[in-house]
Amino acid sequence: MKHIKYLLLSTVVLGFTACNDVEDVLDANGVLVETTAPTTLSAGSLDLSNYVAIGPSFTAGYSDGAVFKASQENSYPNILSKQFAKIGGGTFTQPLVSDNVGGLLLGGTQIAEPRLFFNGAGPERLGATPTTETGIILTGPFNNMGVPGAKSFHLLAPGYGNLAGVPLGLANPYFARMATSSNATILEDALVQNPSFFTLSLMGGNDVLSYALSGGTGVDQTGNPDFASYGGNDITDPAAFGQIFGLMVSQLTANGAKGVVTNVPDVTKVPFFTTVPHNPVPLDAATAGALNSAAAYGAYNAGLDATLAFLTANPAQLGFFFPPQTDLTSLELAEAEIAKRKINFTAGEGNALVIMDEYLTDLTAINPALVSLRQATSDDLILLTASTLIPLGTGTAVPMGDELVLTPQEITNIQTATNAYNISIETVRSAAELGMVDMKTILEQASSSGWGEGDFVLTSNLVTGGAFGLDGVHMTARGYAALANCYLRAADKAYGSNFETSENLVDLGTYPTNYSPMLQ
Repeated sequence: MKHIKYLLLSTVVLGFTACNDVEDVLDANGVLVETTAPTTLSAGSLDLSNYVAIGPSFTAGYSDGAVFKASQENSYPNILSKQFAKIGGGTFTQPLVSDNVGGLLLGGTQIAEPRLFFNGAGPERLGATPTTETGIILTGPFNNMGVPGAKSFHLLAPGYGNLAGVPLGLANPYFARMATSSNATILEDALVQNPSFFTLSLMGGNDVLSYALSGGTGVDQTGNPDFASYGGNDITDPAAFGQIFGLMVSQLTANGAKGVVTNVPDVTKVPFFTTVPHNPVPLDAATAGALNSAAAYGAYNAGLDATLAFLTANPAQLGFFFPPQTDLTSLELAEAEIAKRKINFTAGEGNALVIMDEYLTDLTAINPALVSLRQATSDDLILLTASTLIPLGTGTAVPMGDELVLTPQEITNIQTATNAYNISIETVRSAAELGMVDMKTILEQASSSGWGEGDFVLTSNLVTGGAFGLDGVHMTARGYAALANCYLRAADKAYGSNFETSENLVDLGTYPTNYSPMLQ
């Protein structure tokens, strides 16, 4: 990291000069150099007097598996509000929780876990008890309308903040503690404030993320209310999403408010899905032999061979289970799948996990013992939650359930919906002439060459990458600061402000990537 500052040793030159005029100054070595005075900060056509942020967990400042005070203070909307305050931005209020432990209580019973911290080896939950009581309703409305867990349709849903619905899974505890009434919607509580500027972040994110986090099964594996199934874990229909997004933008801009929105990234590129490899298992010769024996997967392999022999001898059955394709015969398809389903372990590193794959051909009508098993490949994504189960034999002695892995078809389902959402977002955004933060490209950069911002390069590596916190889904404070800069640049481009050229972007070095366990 390199921070360059000019030390002005000369006295101020009298006279009238424009703010962009070149000035002669002396550097630290007394050498005369030319430099350009910073441009005066301008809001362009923006009115930032009443900024309202709307969205799910990123907007709320969710980090390390929880909402806590420090994460809220380092949320990207709060960071933005500090920059906006320099040119007429008003007070920015947030529904602050009670501590830095994270988690929630409902009637004294814990309903959300404390935040994660790094214990030197990996993420671990704080051993403290949350003190934020969901039943204590805060006085709103709030400028930060970030609601963890919300999908697109939840922002329009009456009763989503009804406290009575929380224990039934019908309402969201984060919105319940801040809603202006039991029947209010998130959008209504945003609109009642008559915002002059808004950000609408990651609409559509949870509409695919909850499906992804469930391994494409509808059974959420995180155990965290941020991913709770308010409405289930199915992927939201893209046509419905397009209508919802269009309605929201229409209402938010009805009074002339300007705003910046984001598109939806490919959520399968966050560390939750990229940290655990498909082949993490080291085995000695004895263990590998035991797993390959008839008592373990050897019998399964023999059943596959017998099934292929049966199908080959019965062409009518073969064509039923494996209908021929343009370029492949039924027998070729059967042979390829049988080979793909064979289980084999070897002594040494790099043994692939055994997984359930619901997209394999169902052969149980021929042999009831032939459940849909195969070993994972590099095309599969193993969920982060599997990391604690693999050392206990999941994926080897016991097949890994489908809820712990995303198969290629499930990944395609996510990406297809995401692409459709983004088409709708761009159509609406362009028509409304709103600013845009390209979250899709940001995540692609973070997961490949790195997301460069100022003096920092952030990656999607868990713990060490700097962009994502310990839950593998949400950003660190530094990641949110970098995201705030993206919003500032988007505002500059769309509305003629000049946060970047006036040197009023956020200094990422002042924001941490890790919170101490002592912070409670």
